[in-house]
Amino acid sequence: QVQLVESGGGLVQPGGSLRLSCAASGIIFSFYAMAWYRQTPGKQRELVASITSGGSTNYAESVKGRFTISRDNAKNRVYLQMNSLKPEDTAVYYCNADGPKIGLDYWGQGTQVTVSS
Repeated sequence: QVQLVESGGGLVQPGGSLRLSCAASGIIFSFYAMAWYRQTPGKQRELVASITSGGSTNYAESVKGRFTISRDNAKNRVYLQMNSLKPEDTAVYYCNADGPKIGLDYWGQGTQVTVSS
């Protein structure tokens, strides 16, 4: 059974930092591209950052220079370091695992990030 479990969300003041973590099980983690998405009520889920199995990264323009995605294949974990947080970063953040074959696509339950003073 595939599980993606996010942690690290919470309430932070503008300008603060958070580190999200996603623990994966039930997959050969190193074969999967991993990503973080976020969603706010009434809006579509949007890609925040992704990292390929080889370690190449991609970021949404709105988070470039502030967020860093990384992975630890030995621990089956992907991380999202979020610095200089803004109120507009408030959302539910989801971990995604995208496998090497069609249909191998999994989501976590999400973790709430709230940026507010």
